Formats: sequence, C-alpha cells, structure tokens
Amino acid sequence: MPSSVVRRTGSPVASALTLVAGLTVALVLAGCTASTPRASATPTATPVATSTATPTPAGLVPGGTAQENLAYFDTVNHATLAANPNALGRDFIDALVKAGFAKADMQVTVDTTTIGLKANSIQFSVRMGDSCLIGQNGADAGGYSSMVTPVLSTGNCLIGQTRPIDW
Repeated sequence: MPSSVVRRTGSPVASALTLVAGLTVALVLAGCTASTPRASATPTATPVATSTATPTPAGLVPGGTAQENLAYFDTVNHATLAANPNALGRDFIDALVKAGFAKADMQVTVDTTTIGLKANSIQFSVRMGDSCLIGQNGADAGGYSSMVTPVLSTGNCLIGQTRPIDW
C-alpha cells in the first residue's frame, strides 16, 4: 500500500490522535533540520594577518629617500602609540628625533582646536630631499596612517597651520 494512503481502522478519535501525533513529530523534525545555526557565544581567536614582505627595518637609512625610510618611520610611530595611545604631536616628534630623523626637517600640526578642544587628528612630517614622510593619527583619521608625498611648492610637507617645533 502506498505510504500516502491513510488506512482508517478503529475509532475516529484514535485516528485523529495518531494524525496529530504524526504531524507533531514531523514538525519537530522539520524544525530541527530547517533551523539556522546560531553563532556561538564563546569568543574564538581570530588569526591576525602579518606581512613578511617588508621586514621591520633596523634603523634610519641616512641619505635615503622618504620611500626607503617609510617602514622605519612607521615602526617608530607605532612604537610611540604602543607606549602612549593618546600621543600628541610632541610625542611623535621627540620619538622621531630620537630615532635619527632631523628635527629641522619636521613639521607638526597643533594638538588642540581654536577653542581649546583636543584635535580629532594631528599630522606630522619629515622632509627627505624632494619627498615627505607624512604621518597622521586621530579619530578623524581612523587611527594611524602614513604616506610618502612630494614636497609642496612652498617647500613644506604639510598644508595649513603648523606649530613651531621650538623645544
């Protein structure tokens, strides 16, 4: 007999109960197989990608280009932020000077706005020949970032108001 044919024997109540029980089991099983797996509440470790293409430089390349010194510039600035996540302009300048970059070739923006609030982003630079190493850090910058750019026609690396590096 085909499985789709229901054979009626016994009382109608017994048949109805059997039908209800069968449907209940079918729904429970269907619910088990159709449910979407849920994310685990237990945190798992996420591997961090590391780059092996650019080794951490041992130091400044004296007389080198901005591009040749970019990795070292980044290493110094990342170390500054590791030591002080709220680093200000002077912290970056002092660390770069200690790392061998020439203070006379640097510029830095102000740490506060014109009304005395903490700046959402600061920029600092080192001129190296006809190029500039520029670093930026802050909430508006999405954290730390850097780049190499040509020197501006003014001879500077940064546009806008900078503060004197007189310490």
